[in-house]
Amino acid sequence: MLPGEDAGLFTSLRFSLGDVAAEQHANCCTWDILLLLDSSGSLANYEFSRLLHFTAELLRPFSLGRGHVRVGLLQVGTTPNLKFDLDVHSSQESLQTALQSVSHLQGDTNTVAALKVAQRLLTEKNVPKVLLWLTDGVEPGDVDKPMTELKAQGVSVLIISTVHGNYQVLQRVVTPPLESHLYSVDIDNIDIITEDLREAIIKIIRAERLSVVHLTSHSAVLQWRPILRADSGYYELWYNSILKTEPESRRTLSGDSSWVELTNLQPDTTYTASLRPESNHRLVHLNLMLVVITLPVSLLPALTSDVLSPAVVSVSDSGPHQIRVSWGPLQLARVQRYTVEYGAIPSGHVQTVTLDSHKNSTLLTGLEPGAQYLITVSALHMNGKEIAMSVRACTQEGTLSV
Repeated sequence: MLPGEDAGLFTSLRFSLGDVAAEQHANCCTWDILLLLDSSGSLANYEFSRLLHFTAELLRPFSLGRGHVRVGLLQVGTTPNLKFDLDVHSSQESLQTALQSVSHLQGDTNTVAALKVAQRLLTEKNVPKVLLWLTDGVEPGDVDKPMTELKAQGVSVLIISTVHGNYQVLQRVVTPPLESHLYSVDIDNIDIITEDLREAIIKIIRAERLSVVHLTSHSAVLQWRPILRADSGYYELWYNSILKTEPESRRTLSGDSSWVELTNLQPDTTYTASLRPESNHRLVHLNLMLVVITLPVSLLPALTSDVLSPAVVSVSDSGPHQIRVSWGPLQLARVQRYTVEYGAIPSGHVQTVTLDSHKNSTLLTGLEPGAQYLITVSALHMNGKEIAMSVRACTQEGTLSV
């Protein structure tokens, strides 16, 4: 039975995916939200308390900690004040208590200095990063350059401003689309944007975060970034072959789920899978889609101690222009090198990557969106014998930039 956390997902596949893949899995379900809270004297105490209450309700459904959502709070004042870092709170009880104890700093609005601190905090690679700036928008300072640098680090900037903010400046620095990432709202009515903003945050992580982490001729293990907690909602999963030769399968999964194994699939068959989180409070307008192509039976020799690498090939991190391919088992004493060949089906140009024998994962980039690829991993063994295994995978459909 596959465990749902940490390296157990990989050990159950009977071979090690190595340090690179293990690090990728550790980060695959983590995403960071840094709250940049205006705590200067330009806000009245009432406005400040309303922003804090709004933030607490916004974050309440999320599961916290590494492997889930990490939340940090950086206050803007005369000097920046890091109230708590991203790794401090691993439970809602801890976070909610901390938010209740945040004090109003008063002083000047030195947002630029706070943004320099934010740049140092939001440095972890391979995780989605959100900077949520809560401000009255009064005299924000010269924030264009530091905000541009943050966005270059892969940070998505979302902004909430009270109605007297400098809207032109905020428009320049927010991450598009404006209609879901920039809110100008009266402080007394701020609660009306809670659900919309929460959905905007969730959508930032959706595109890359439903992936295949293990594939056979009759099964597939799907993984996603957790969005809910066990007590805040659940997931609905649907899947079926594109030929619709069988009734559509539907499963309900608990809110703390981050993976599922699809079984009793047909070999060499294309399936579509759809995952939708359902909040206990209201529908989250989010639907994660994935295309899965099972392997032919002939490509799956039994996993024994004598099997020659590669015995298993899996794909993950599918995007419009990239696919990660991993293989195993590692056999350093037997294998000289690995070769990965890939090309779009049916007649795409075949490209080749050669890797050392200690490598068991590589990211294929520069791919065509919405295309099916044939990927072949070959191992040249010390005795001159070459073993190859192939898998088919689809890139995601491209999206128009705003």
